[in-house]
Amino acid sequence: MITPRLYTPYQTAVITAPRPRRENVLKFQPLRISDIPTLRPYLNQAYGRTCDLTVGGTFMWTDYFDYSFCIIKDTLFIKGVTEDDVTRPAFSIPVGKMSLDESVRLLRDHCRREGIELIFSAVPEVFVAPLKALGAKKVEKLEDWNDYLYDAQALATLSGKKLNKKRNHVNRFQAEHPDYKFEPLTPELLPEVKKFFAASELPLSKPAIADVEHDQVMLVLDNLDLYGFEGAVLSTPENGIVAFTLGEVKGDTLYTHIEKMNHEVTGAGETVNKLFAAMMTARHPEVLYINREEDCGDPGLRHAKESYHPLELLAKYNVTF
Repeated sequence: MITPRLYTPYQTAVITAPRPRRENVLKFQPLRISDIPTLRPYLNQAYGRTCDLTVGGTFMWTDYFDYSFCIIKDTLFIKGVTEDDVTRPAFSIPVGKMSLDESVRLLRDHCRREGIELIFSAVPEVFVAPLKALGAKKVEKLEDWNDYLYDAQALATLSGKKLNKKRNHVNRFQAEHPDYKFEPLTPELLPEVKKFFAASELPLSKPAIADVEHDQVMLVLDNLDLYGFEGAVLSTPENGIVAFTLGEVKGDTLYTHIEKMNHEVTGAGETVNKLFAAMMTARHPEVLYINREEDCGDPGLRHAKESYHPLELLAKYNVTF
């Protein structure tokens, strides 16, 4: 005869309601630029052509969006705030081996423990329907956060009637500065690029987010090896550096994260844009598109981006459970 085992109420509670396994509990830690090598492989496999889940789109905005991260089961989770309201906690679409279904369940459990809503921000359109199928109740389009996506060859050549004005600006710059120099950004050029950028001033009409971006550009220049961006510099004998640009390639897309120019030199912006597109498409034949990122509601920036006639505006959403 087998004697039944007796349990105290505490033991019974342990058996009937086990604690969550530690490996399934999300524990977020602050995101620092030293984490770029750890996160780069995950960011490089993120689906879609929006800029948010790239090295630049993530690490240049770590402080502004208060990013932290966690990696579980070879899947990256990023926590921050919504793009349109920095007071609302939010998450990026997880990236890695875990299914969307399982990752959403983990985040719902995490949000219950934290007493917050589960909100995904900067969600590419392709993920909206799958998230709704998993129980999302509210979808809001982020009107000022569309990414501008262009045909790479169109920007590299400026051919066609639509880009005639841009082509004329480049031709004028080259005619007025026949001895101009366009060259890849190297460590030797960095001191002069920093000096050029430090001397530039933001117009008073720019939104506050422009100040954040200004500081982040200098941080990138100070840590260029870590970011791994490719760049180029445009200069003339009489003016020195008149423009520079930096970007990264992910899949079939070049993401132009930084482009700065001397606005008093006619055609400097159009010229560095065209020559960088030509340099990068020659260096990376797989590049078919160029993402020149959002306008953040800045009317001047919106006009500038629209004037290059994008192929598509990549919509992004807040999705709430």
